[in-house]
Amino acid sequence: MRTKTLLFSFLVLLALSCNRKSPEKLTSFVNPFIGTGEDGHTFPGALVPFGMVQLSPDNGDHGYNWCSGYHYSSDHISGFSHTHYSGTGAESLCDISLFPTVNALPAWESVRSDFSHQEESASPGYYAVMLKSSGIKVELTATTHCGLHRYTFPDSKSTSLRLDIGFGNGAEARVGHNGDEPLECYFKKLDDHTVVGFRRSMGFVGERCVYFAAQTSKSFKEVTLFADSIRLKSQIEANAIRLKANLSFDGTRSGEELLVKVAISSASVEGAMAGLNEIKDFNFEMVRSAADAEWEKELQKIEVTSEDKIFKETFYTAVYHNYFAPFRFDDAQGKYTGADKKVHTGKNIYTLSSLWDTFRATAPLFTLTQTERLPDIINSYLAFYHQHGLLPSWEMYFDEANVMPGYHAVPIIADAILKGVQGFNYQEAFEAMKTTANEDIRESDHYRKYGYVPDDLDPRQRGVTKTVEYAFDDWCIALVARKMDLTSNYVEFMKRSGYWRNVFDAASGFVRPRDSKGHWMLPFNPVESIGFQEGNAWIYTWYVTQDLYGLIEVMGGDALFDRKLDSLYHGPQKPKQEFSNDGYFGLSQFSNEPSHHVPYLYTYVGKPWKTAETVRTILTKFYSNQPNGLCGNDDCGQTSAWYVLSAVGFYPVNPASGEYVLGSPLADKSVFRLGNGKVFTIRAENLSRQNIYIQKATLNGTTYTKSFLKHSDILAGGELVLTMNSTPSGSWGVNPADRPGRMMEVE
Repeated sequence: MRTKTLLFSFLVLLALSCNRKSPEKLTSFVNPFIGTGEDGHTFPGALVPFGMVQLSPDNGDHGYNWCSGYHYSSDHISGFSHTHYSGTGAESLCDISLFPTVNALPAWESVRSDFSHQEESASPGYYAVMLKSSGIKVELTATTHCGLHRYTFPDSKSTSLRLDIGFGNGAEARVGHNGDEPLECYFKKLDDHTVVGFRRSMGFVGERCVYFAAQTSKSFKEVTLFADSIRLKSQIEANAIRLKANLSFDGTRSGEELLVKVAISSASVEGAMAGLNEIKDFNFEMVRSAADAEWEKELQKIEVTSEDKIFKETFYTAVYHNYFAPFRFDDAQGKYTGADKKVHTGKNIYTLSSLWDTFRATAPLFTLTQTERLPDIINSYLAFYHQHGLLPSWEMYFDEANVMPGYHAVPIIADAILKGVQGFNYQEAFEAMKTTANEDIRESDHYRKYGYVPDDLDPRQRGVTKTVEYAFDDWCIALVARKMDLTSNYVEFMKRSGYWRNVFDAASGFVRPRDSKGHWMLPFNPVESIGFQEGNAWIYTWYVTQDLYGLIEVMGGDALFDRKLDSLYHGPQKPKQEFSNDGYFGLSQFSNEPSHHVPYLYTYVGKPWKTAETVRTILTKFYSNQPNGLCGNDDCGQTSAWYVLSAVGFYPVNPASGEYVLGSPLADKSVFRLGNGKVFTIRAENLSRQNIYIQKATLNGTTYTKSFLKHSDILAGGELVLTMNSTPSGSWGVNPADRPGRMMEVE
């Protein structure tokens, strides 16, 4: 009897064990095709978090839609290259392109194949597609410095692999500053499995060089080289402006595989060769599995709970997109080519800093999820400073593009210092910030002389934008100076942080251009873009995050500030269509970064329920799990970072303040696993599509009336419980003492 009872108990436990669901991998919710349509400019290919190799298909088309090399509207592929950038607004990269075929390759012409999205798939660290023209299945995966291709062939009498060293995004249709034009290409065959070379080019940021080493799993029979459409006699080595190599192989049986690994370096062929060692024995599944595991580890740092699968796909893909850039720049030997065009030694060096975008939300997200990596990123800024003389503004491959205003490495470094992030030299960083703030480029000399940038002295007529952005950066320097007891520096930069007032016109209620004689420039229309970069007065008037209560005061107080925000989002005016219309919410162009913090400003005048309404509308209207599911360019993760932080329930209006303004979460529960070992949880009780308003809150079991969180509260670990309802509270977060930003008021 006892034996039967034990057996029965064992069977019950076994059945329960079998029925228990294993936890879903978070990588299963990532859809790399989100953002590949419309103006998202993301790419679907294979990479590891922050990996140097970003291996992805290129359509071979040119223009604004193809800034990443790939756009969902295309139905053909021209190659698979190893460098890409995500979400930007200019064509570049796409170095070292491979393309397999079963046919005899044309002598010089470009090659391509049609494909169907139904025969295409992607997941973190993996991409696959069937090439219709040849019946070849292409699969891609990667390590930090090396990409791995797996080609599965049909029956064929011969197979070929085209290596297009000259190919670059926009290289054949370069207009203005866009396009990556080859200057010199080099190829050398080392043996019947291995080739090396480099591609030197001029592109979006200037001149750069990518060295490569490629190795095949089976030997090739013949190499045919073409230089600028001329077939060369040599089968071993060549140098030309444009260079292509055809590697010929024996025929294949159906299902036979050819694997190719390609490593890159900015420093040398030897560095690229060392990168090949990251992949042993061409073991594709092992590399793919390792890449997936790396992504899973990163995604686990924020875990959301929701029954809405579409939300979870949108959310985790947004997290995923934040870990593309900046990417590793030191090669497998720890070498890289610096801003001074010399080869340097450095470990964990990062490049691609779209700082005009990412200082707003991506960098604060990193202080929560990338605390171990952030010091290396900042040390990379400091290495750039020592080689270039200034901190980066918009940098790629350690070259400065000088395309955007501000010196926005400053708020990222300042935020890290103010939050106590260790691993870099604070004194060195402060000197770099101060030196950069006293630069004489991008009209910052006029800013210091006049207290604003006069539009008649700015060749690009973007004086207002430059003034308000420099003023915010100067506030960041002032707070670091105060932390370091540098009183004179604090006084100087705090004074400069108030220069925004010199372009604010109380009569019109807007920031607006003025000339070097102090006159307001006429005519003035707040929807016009003269005086502004990627915006207008309706957008940039709110860009005073260091002194929002000062802005409220000069606008006439809480009621008038509230009314003007209502006019921004709900007024009758129609925007002048001077740039892309996607993302317009009233007069706010949410598809561009200067609008990202504005929905949260209602909270500063005691109307957190209006923040909730506006934020929830943007979260649900402008983001989805479809290829067009990003609101404008992703800009190296910033557009996605807004979604990530807003979806868990808060946003850093002032990204260097250490405060996060509460909004309206989409997740029932969000768990942050922090670098210090602590766990912070946000729980939204009674949450639904209708229940978007915070009625009350508790922090670690104690009533919490403030409409913001401090960074220190999160780092301490614990739980914030938000009770949601379908009607506004009317009292929670309303009192002046409970509003954000009080500690930042300018004296």
